[in-house]
Amino acid sequence: MGSPELLIVEDDEAIGRSLCEALEAAGYDACWVRTGAEAMASVGMRLVILDLGLPDVDGIEVCRRLRATNPDIQILILTARAEEIDVVVGLDAGADDYLVKPFRLAELLARVRARLRREPDDGDRIRIGMITIDRGARQAFVSGDELALRPKEFDLLWALAEEAGRVVRREQLMDDVWDEHWHGSTKTLDVHVAGLRRKLEEAGVEASIATLRGIGYRLDAE
Repeated sequence: MGSPELLIVEDDEAIGRSLCEALEAAGYDACWVRTGAEAMASVGMRLVILDLGLPDVDGIEVCRRLRATNPDIQILILTARAEEIDVVVGLDAGADDYLVKPFRLAELLARVRARLRREPDDGDRIRIGMITIDRGARQAFVSGDELALRPKEFDLLWALAEEAGRVVRREQLMDDVWDEHWHGSTKTLDVHVAGLRRKLEEAGVEASIATLRGIGYRLDAE
């Protein structure tokens, strides 16, 4: 098998074919396979869109194996399993993001763009779409205009930007931004995220921070 940029793993022919056509129309080198075995035999792809209900191997197991053999790959689960426990199991298996069927094609394309757009300049600077973050100077800019961020808001933005397009678990954000010894309410995280989201949106970042209820947050800056 070749080395597509994007791999779609979907046993439903209508969904698989339409996704492949839509991604190719958007300019991506996409390939569609129907089984877990074909997915695990693929190499070189940057991002995998993975259905869980496959005919030969459960998608969660495929996710685990892809993550184990391709640590840099990005995995977006696309499934009809909508329960919170299914989201948690998928993320624990190594998925970076989770989209539930039925879904809007525009949302899927936006998530793919966000995941593949991130441009790290160096170890202390990240650029994602309109946003530039300089960790050394502790400054963040939207289209060249500096954001007035509180210290924890800056730390949150950096933590989310390091995993742009990927879900960051609440527990991880608490450890990274506060510390593992924090014993206060995790509601402080929600308050700071709300403030950061508002400032980004006021600065013109239309799609900023998505909430996965009970799970965590994802930076989807357009």
